[in-house]
Amino acid sequence: MTADLEQTPDLDQMGPIDYLVVAFPTERMTGEAFPLLIDLVDRGVIRILDLEFFRKDHDGTVTMLSQVDLERMKVLEAALFDGAASGILDQDDLREAADALDPGTAAGVLVYENVWAAPFAAAPRRSGGQLVASGHIPVQDLVAALDALEAEEQTGTVPRPAEPVS
Repeated sequence: MTADLEQTPDLDQMGPIDYLVVAFPTERMTGEAFPLLIDLVDRGVIRILDLEFFRKDHDGTVTMLSQVDLERMKVLEAALFDGAASGILDQDDLREAADALDPGTAAGVLVYENVWAAPFAAAPRRSGGQLVASGHIPVQDLVAALDALEAEEQTGTVPRPAEPVS
């Protein structure tokens, strides 16, 4: 499960690197998502580079959770993610993620390589290209856009296609 960058012969062959911060109420930590994460790794879809957990108490105190803490809480088996630390994720990143949390929540911060995209990402690099932007569209935004489109279709006010840019 861990990041073994020494086994990567050429960093130019790596896929895009992304991160997620997943927050949930502390008392509802079940570990239900971990088998799905393990499946993504086992199938070669992603490679975990960093994985950290913390909680923010009701008084605002932030506590980093060790793998042993998570195992004791029956959230996950500690050995599965032991050593998943590439160094990309630093204390400033964790502090920023903790600042975004509401009191009484816990979070996992995952940094991962999109292994599935490595061949596609490497092709532009070979010809001097580079990724200059990427983004994320929250599911809620997609649902809102689809709802708006459906409402427009029902009222007959479907917008015209965009004019070509000249």
